[in-house]
Amino acid sequence: MTSGQKQEVRVHIRWMIRRDMPEVLKIESGCFEFPWSEDDFIRCLRQRNCIGMVAEHEDRVVGFMIYELNKTRLHVLNFAVADEFRRRGVGMQMVAKLIGKLSAQRRTRVTLEVRETNLAAQLFFRNAGFRATSVLRGYYEDTPEDAYLMQFRYRPERVEVDSTNRIARLAG
Repeated sequence: MTSGQKQEVRVHIRWMIRRDMPEVLKIESGCFEFPWSEDDFIRCLRQRNCIGMVAEHEDRVVGFMIYELNKTRLHVLNFAVADEFRRRGVGMQMVAKLIGKLSAQRRTRVTLEVRETNLAAQLFFRNAGFRATSVLRGYYEDTPEDAYLMQFRYRPERVEVDSTNRIARLAG
């Protein structure tokens, strides 16, 4: 490992609870120019279709994700990793957990919006298999900035099928 690389860490991903809020707010304010307030988090999480998860490392919350359950998709509303834990696999583990909730029968995609100026997030999600599908002009209330709508589509694992004739094989 070179001096520029950071060691990957394994995290425990669990549902967000009220006790996590101080650590979540600290991560939020350290990551965003226009952070959510505690009231924003509580208002969102009180909705029946809104879920919060946290990534924990050595009993410390090092990342979080808030997402909505919709009929055919999961929609990420807020997602951040503590600065000192970025580029160490925490975000990818959380995204993998979310993608693992997709299925061909129910929710088939994950969507989210990324600010046009947030290149780090755009690259992160692209590396996670997301693709920008459209530009949302003037999307944010706090700035005239556009957003990219990014999407990950569920693709079932390909099952290897033995193409030899089973009857011929059994017959000898």
